[in-house]
Amino acid sequence: MNGHQINEELPVGVTVEEIEIPVPWGHIAGRWWGPRNKQPIIAIHGWQDNAGTWDNLIPMLPASTAVLAIDLPGHGLSSHYPSGMLYYVFWDGIVLLRRIVRHFKWQKISLMGHSLGGALSFMYAASFPEEVDRIICIDIASPAVRPPDNMVKATGWSINKLLDYENLSEDKIPCYNYEEMIDIVVDAYKGSVSRENCKVLMKRGMSPTPPHMKRQGYFFKRDLRLKVSGLAMMSIETALEYASQVRCKVLNIRAIPGQNWERLDYYTKVIDKLKQTADVNYVEVEGTHHVQLNAPENISSIIEDFLEE
Repeated sequence: MNGHQINEELPVGVTVEEIEIPVPWGHIAGRWWGPRNKQPIIAIHGWQDNAGTWDNLIPMLPASTAVLAIDLPGHGLSSHYPSGMLYYVFWDGIVLLRRIVRHFKWQKISLMGHSLGGALSFMYAASFPEEVDRIICIDIASPAVRPPDNMVKATGWSINKLLDYENLSEDKIPCYNYEEMIDIVVDAYKGSVSRENCKVLMKRGMSPTPPHMKRQGYFFKRDLRLKVSGLAMMSIETALEYASQVRCKVLNIRAIPGQNWERLDYYTKVIDKLKQTADVNYVEVEGTHHVQLNAPENISSIIEDFLEE
């Protein structure tokens, strides 16, 4: 692992360092906030986002708070999977977290995640219940739950799309000028992230095209194969079974209006199941799905209080 300080305008006393963690296919990039002499909370972003999703929230926490915000594989500055592989996002994520824990030889961890990252925190806590102290899940309760018929119908399409992306030649990769890129991102988030905060995410999410390419501009750094995640869902029954294994302290923050959940009752069922075995603090706050990026002031004190319990 190596690291280097980066120049950013941060509140007095707040520090952040870029690091790389070696993995068999390359590296996992991360931002280590706060002290390096204490074990950090591992912070995990949402699907197709990156570690920049925490840039507005973490500086609001006490400067003594150590946080390792990672870019998941294929996201941000982390290595993409080799050609021929596909992403199962939820399942891959648990393996990745285990790699990181073993790399640093940590015995017990705390996790904080938004959306996909919150689902991974939930899954890890259920898979290693004795090794997790607490989890913070923002606007999600468990991995995306889909009815079986939905998953079955999406399988063929997902496989074809995956192979199409895999065979996309370099000259077919879309590139745009900077403002066009931001326009696309703003439109994709459908109001969940402001234009200014899309620029925050894109510090790690886009890159200038290489000099040898005919068309010059910017392209998205994330792996296109991440778009095909329909093969990674689970049933509500499976989600509830995982919930029954969680034993740690849980802070679940649901944003209102937040995500437009197809089945909000699934979210509620998972929370109710968690309460049977875990110490759960469920809080509703005003905000979009990306509340930690768009309105961090709405949740920073809630998180600070939870960490001090």
